[in-house]
Amino acid sequence: MLSDHVLFIDGEAIVVDKPAGLPVDRPRDGSLSVENHLAGLTFGFKRWPTPVHRLDRDTSGCLLLARNPKAHARFQQAFEQGLVEKTYRAVLAGEPEGDEGTIDLPLAKVSSPRAGWRMVGDAGGKPAVTRWRVLARSGGRALVEFRPETGRTHQIRVHAAEGLGAPIAGDPVYGGGQGPMLLHALKLVLPRDGKPAVEAQAPLPASFAKAGFDG
Repeated sequence: MLSDHVLFIDGEAIVVDKPAGLPVDRPRDGSLSVENHLAGLTFGFKRWPTPVHRLDRDTSGCLLLARNPKAHARFQQAFEQGLVEKTYRAVLAGEPEGDEGTIDLPLAKVSSPRAGWRMVGDAGGKPAVTRWRVLARSGGRALVEFRPETGRTHQIRVHAAEGLGAPIAGDPVYGGGQGPMLLHALKLVLPRDGKPAVEAQAPLPASFAKAGFDG
């Protein structure tokens, strides 16, 4: 139950620690999604909360939900204006050169009947910028902190694979896909006028420790 994964709650916002494997939107196959848990996240309100942004199915961590339509509109605007501070942790299947930097790689969507769709680096695509720094290295892998300054689909996954030359461990599209995908939305901070910021941090899942990285 997502009600057991609440990291932050007030009259406008709820932040939950979304488990890996749970999609935000209802899949075509009808399997469970965040939508199936919304009724259990009312906490005394009649209205169900609604997700403000998206995390990939295999990404765990901080997911923001709004508790009313006005808050949803304001929160979405904050995301669109780049005002939301997002911090991710990922284990890369390889070690990047250097210890920190900024990836400025525009992204575009491509698709084919056989392989489906994916995002690729493309100079003619939409701007995408991610700051990164290595936190630890072990066994040919690296624990990396990512701070995306834009919010493109699959941005961190493509920036790791193409920008750093080391895909996220377990990534089924841009990497080898062996084991769970080790990408976690660690922290979210959304400023609000006249109120304290919405701020939450989700603990690293056990899959990171199993991979040899616990912080």
